[in-house]
Amino acid sequence: MFKERLGVTLDKEDEMDCLVAGANFLQRAIRDEAFTHLEGNKQFVQIDQSDMFPYLLVNIGSGVSMIKVDADGQFQRVSGTNVGGGTFWGLGRLLTGCKTFDQILELSQQGDNSAIDMLVGDIYGGLDYSKIGLSASTIASSFGRVISETKSLSDYRKEDIALSLLRMISYNIGQIAYLNAIRYKLKRIFFGGFFIRGHAYTMDTMSFAISFWSKGEAQAMFLRHEGFLGALGAFLSYDKHGLANLTAHQFVERFPMGAPYSGGNIHGPLIRDLNEKITWMEKFVQKGGEITAPVPTGYPSTTGLGGFERPLGRARSLRSDSSAALNVGVLHLIPSLEPFPLLADPKTYEPNTIDLGDLDEREYWFNILSEQLPNLVEKAVASEGGTDNAKRRGDAFAQAFRAHLARLREEPAAYGKLGLANLLELREECLREFHFTDAYRAIKQRENEASLAVLPDLFSELDTMDTETRLLTIIEGVLAANIFDWGSRACVELYQSGTIIEIYRMSRNKMQRPWRVDDFDAFRNRWMSGKPHYRALLFVDNSGADIVLGMLPFARELLRRGTEVVLVANTLPAINDVTYMELPTVVAAAATHCSILREAAIAGGVLLNATSLDDRSATTSTAPRLMVVQSGSGSPCLDFRQVSSELAILAEEADLIVLEGMGRSLHTNYDARFTCEALKLAMVKNQRLAEKLFNGAIYDCICRYEVGLKA
Repeated sequence: MFKERLGVTLDKEDEMDCLVAGANFLQRAIRDEAFTHLEGNKQFVQIDQSDMFPYLLVNIGSGVSMIKVDADGQFQRVSGTNVGGGTFWGLGRLLTGCKTFDQILELSQQGDNSAIDMLVGDIYGGLDYSKIGLSASTIASSFGRVISETKSLSDYRKEDIALSLLRMISYNIGQIAYLNAIRYKLKRIFFGGFFIRGHAYTMDTMSFAISFWSKGEAQAMFLRHEGFLGALGAFLSYDKHGLANLTAHQFVERFPMGAPYSGGNIHGPLIRDLNEKITWMEKFVQKGGEITAPVPTGYPSTTGLGGFERPLGRARSLRSDSSAALNVGVLHLIPSLEPFPLLADPKTYEPNTIDLGDLDEREYWFNILSEQLPNLVEKAVASEGGTDNAKRRGDAFAQAFRAHLARLREEPAAYGKLGLANLLELREECLREFHFTDAYRAIKQRENEASLAVLPDLFSELDTMDTETRLLTIIEGVLAANIFDWGSRACVELYQSGTIIEIYRMSRNKMQRPWRVDDFDAFRNRWMSGKPHYRALLFVDNSGADIVLGMLPFARELLRRGTEVVLVANTLPAINDVTYMELPTVVAAAATHCSILREAAIAGGVLLNATSLDDRSATTSTAPRLMVVQSGSGSPCLDFRQVSSELAILAEEADLIVLEGMGRSLHTNYDARFTCEALKLAMVKNQRLAEKLFNGAIYDCICRYEVGLKA
C-alpha cells in the first residue's frame, strides 16, 4: 500500500537487533544518557566505553523481554514475562475505566496502595517481621487486603487501585530482572520500553525493587532516549542500504534527524561509521508550538517493599503528559566535532567549574539569566532592525527561555547533568531557534572599529620596550581588555559611563600586581629562558578591545619569537564573542599596521590578497604562520569534549594553550589539565564567582600558568 500510493519502499528490520543497536549507540554517543533514579533523585552515570558489556536490557512493552547484550550485534534473549506494560494497561482499563496509559499513571501518583495491598504489618499486628528482615510496610500480597473485605469495585478509589497495580507489575519485573542479572553475573540492568517513558514514579518503583532484591548491591539504570531505541537502531542500519559512502552533507539531506549544525562545515570525508567520525548533539528548543513549564505533582503517600514511605508532598515528581516532552532533546548530526587531543585525562575531564547541583548556586544563576533577558531581547531585536516581526520573535524567545528555566527549576537534571555552560548554550540555542543569528552584530562592529583606531599607537608603544617589559605589558593588556564583556551585568553598567577606549585605559592603569592568581613570574621565566614554543593555540573571547588590544598584541609577540599562532574562535555567535568568520577581517585590518602580523597571516592563509604571488612566496617562506580556526562551539563557555576536527588536527603539535576570558578559563576549564603548557587569563566580572573560587572581588585578575602533564 505504501509503495502503490506513496511510491515508498519499506525495509523491515529485526526488532531485537534494533533495540540493542539503539541502546549501544546511545551509551556511546550521547553525553549524560544513562542515569539512576531513586526517591526522586536522578544521578547520571558515566559509562566506560571499554567496559560497556555485558549488560541486561529489560525492554518493557506489552510483555517483557530480557536481553543479555555481550557486544555490538551479539545478544540473546535470556528471559521474559507476559506480565508487562500491556498487563498494566489492560487491567488498569478494566479496574479504573481509564482510556489511556498516561491517565492510569497519573491516577497512581495520587494513590495509597495500603488500602488495596496486604502488608506485613497487617499480618503481624502492625509490627515488622525483623527476624527475616521484613518491615511492616512491605507488601505481603498485592491486592491481598481486598480478600478480607466485602466492598465492591466501586467502593475502592481508582487512584489506590492504579498504584497497587503499578507496584505489583513493577516489582515483579524488577525481581525477575535481578534474578537474571545474578544468573549471568551482569553488573548493569537497563530498563526501557513504553512502560517506562521517563515517568519519574515508575522509575522510582523499578529502582526500589532492584535495590530491595539486591540488598543495595545493584541499581536499576535508565536511558534518557530509551523510548527511541528501536527507531535509532533502524536508523543505524544505513550501511545495509548502500548509504555508507554518502558524504556528510548528502547524509543529512537524506536523513534530517534535526537540522545540521548551523554554520558548521559538513563537507569533507565520507561517513563510514556513525559511531565514530561524527558527533551527535541534543537540542532542546522545540520547533513551533507553545513551550510550557512542567506541572509538578506530589509523590503519593504509599507503602512498598519496605522503607519507601514518604509523606505526601515531601518530594516532587513530574507528570508524564506532554509537559515532559522537554526531557529529551532532538539528536542533531554534526560530522565535525571530536574530543580535544591535549586533555590530560579525557575520562575525568569536567568543563564546568561551579557545581549547579547546589540549590543556592543554581538559583543565583537562574536569577542572573532571568534578569539579563530584557537587555538581551533589546539587543536581539535591534540586530534585526527593530521591526515588528523582530519584536514578536524577541518576545517568543524570552517566553521559551523562561519556560526552560522553569523546567530546570523543577528538575535540574531534566536535560542531562546541569552546568553553567549548558545553561548558556541553551540560551544561545533559543536565540538561534527564533532566527536571531547574532544579537550583538552591530555592537561588535562598532567596538572593533574603535579599537582598531588606536591599535597603531599601542604597537608603537610596545616596540619601544625591552622583551621582558613588553611581555608584562602585553599580559596586562590582555587582562585589562577582557573587561569588555556584554555578558556581565557590571560591565554593561560600565559601558553606560564611558567610551571603549576610556574604559580600556582606566582598566590598564589599575593593573597592579600581585593579581588574585598570579603565576606571571613562572610564565616569564619560561618565556625568557626556554626555547620558543612551536605552536600556540589562543582561545579568544570578546570582540573589540579584548581581541584587538589584548590578544592580537599577544599573538604578535609569539610570532615575533617564531611561534606559529592559531587563533581559535567560536563557530557560532554568542553574546559579543568574536567568531571565526569575523576574525580574518579583524586580523586583516590589524595587519595593515604591522608587518609581523601581515606576513604571518599571509603564510597562514588568513590573508589571500598579497600584492603579488612573488610577494606572498617571499613572506610565507620565512614567516611563522598565523591561522584562524573554529572551535566548534556556539557558547560563551568551552567544552573540550567536543571541538572542531580542524582544531583537533592543529592541536596535535601545539605546545602552548592560552585560554582567555571568564567563560573559557573560569566558568569552564579553570581546573582542566592539559598535556602541554597552559596559560589561563581572565578578569573576574562576577562578585559571587570571585568569592567562590578564590575569596576574591570583582575585577580581580587571574594569570594561571600550568606546566603540561604528560599523557
